[in-house]
Amino acid sequence: MKAFAQSLLALWRELGLNQRVSLVVAALVVAGVVAGLVVWSRQPDYQLLYGRLAEKDAAAIVSALQAQGIPHKVMGGGGTIYVPAEQVHRLRMELAGKGLPGGEGVGFEIFDKGQFGLSDFVQRTNYNRAIQGELSRTIAQLDGVSSARVMIVQPENRLLLTDQGIKPTASVFIEVNGRLETEAVNSIRHLVANSVQGLSPDEVAVVDQRGRVLSANLKEDPLLGSASSLIRYRQQVEEYFVSKIEGMLTPVLGPGQAVVRVSAEIDNESATLVEERFDPESAVIRTQTNTEDTNSSTEAKRGGTVGVTGNTPAEPGAAAAEERPNVTNAQNRKNQSVSYEINRITSNVKRNPGGIKSLTAAVFIAARPPAADGQPSTARTTAELNALRRTVLNALGLKPAAGQNLEELVTLQETAFQPVVIDENVAKLATESRIQGWVGAGSRYLSVAIAIGALLLFYRMLRGQRVEPVPVDLLTPIASGSSRTNNPGALTPELLNELIRQKPANVGTALRDWIGTKQN
Repeated sequence: MKAFAQSLLALWRELGLNQRVSLVVAALVVAGVVAGLVVWSRQPDYQLLYGRLAEKDAAAIVSALQAQGIPHKVMGGGGTIYVPAEQVHRLRMELAGKGLPGGEGVGFEIFDKGQFGLSDFVQRTNYNRAIQGELSRTIAQLDGVSSARVMIVQPENRLLLTDQGIKPTASVFIEVNGRLETEAVNSIRHLVANSVQGLSPDEVAVVDQRGRVLSANLKEDPLLGSASSLIRYRQQVEEYFVSKIEGMLTPVLGPGQAVVRVSAEIDNESATLVEERFDPESAVIRTQTNTEDTNSSTEAKRGGTVGVTGNTPAEPGAAAAEERPNVTNAQNRKNQSVSYEINRITSNVKRNPGGIKSLTAAVFIAARPPAADGQPSTARTTAELNALRRTVLNALGLKPAAGQNLEELVTLQETAFQPVVIDENVAKLATESRIQGWVGAGSRYLSVAIAIGALLLFYRMLRGQRVEPVPVDLLTPIASGSSRTNNPGALTPELLNELIRQKPANVGTALRDWIGTKQN
């Protein structure tokens, strides 16, 4: 070990001032990089424990982590907590056992503890609070929603109701990050409405932190009586046909090579048509009555009276009257009555609004790009444009009348598209986002890059060192041990072996020079 230290000291004495400074700087850089890598490698790998937490939940979770002495990081404005990766699942189970995170408001855990002696009003109030809390937690899980609060108003359950038209209503206050899509707002309305008995989506108001009523234009109108409902329905119809035509033209012309706009005229009137028609030629028998009368006539002579009166002679006139015959008449008569019903057709047709009266489309097609050999592009012929126009007509389901011009229904024009001009603000935001992405990626690999750079720099410095030959006199053999003892600078076998181990290239060069000098 002592010999090795002496050899290093001899090597240090042979180096120049610049070489000594470079070697010290390289050694310090390598030592610093190695120390940094060691410290960085010993740092725990943090992973997400919970994100988008409310302030109350974040404070409770941080307190629980501090009580256990677990290292953690709080980011994202205090709503995101990171812990070591090996403890994520264990901490989630432990915090869930403690009811953390609880979310906004109080959920159905309010009924976990038995409470006796509560009035019916308090029970209904607790149930209402539980529903509001559960809905707030659920809505806060949507993308773009930071937090939410739900207020539900339900009519009192009385035995005698004075107003039967009172219905439950609800209000939702949300804190959004940017702009919330219409589909998300509509999903919030239906989520709240389906959670409360008797509540309709139109009775749910959604308001954001900027004071905007997001659900104002989403109320359903089955008869399209309001202007907002009619405009929204017309927009949906037009967007449907636009996407249908663009989806058909894109595979043929290429993406971004066609601009389509469709105008739809919607019928917003409702009507009820009642029609009654009679057909006199198709008469049918409705009732038929047959009547039959029979009359008969019978003649008979009257006989004498039995007894004393019959044996007593009568007067001459009276005898003649008694001798006249008794005549009875009978009559037979038939009567038939037939009633006919005329055929009648009654139709009742109810027409709801929303029918499409007419459709027109305007289509711009980009000109063909120049040829590969630099030749200018050729315009499409009239036949090609008419073929595209008929394709658009068929996609819209339009059937032109006889003699009607197709250009009245579909206007199709080929023109050169202007290059897209990127707004300065948009370009600035895109540049900033790219820079942030590069910085984030660079920060992860900065330490590794520094270590690799330091090693390369040290290797390059070592390669730049020139091989210094060992003086020839050091290689001259020593005759006796006394001279070796008296001459401290003499070359000994131990020193020669040490030089060969430390600087084999220098010794080899010295030997080659010495052999060459001897031969000359």
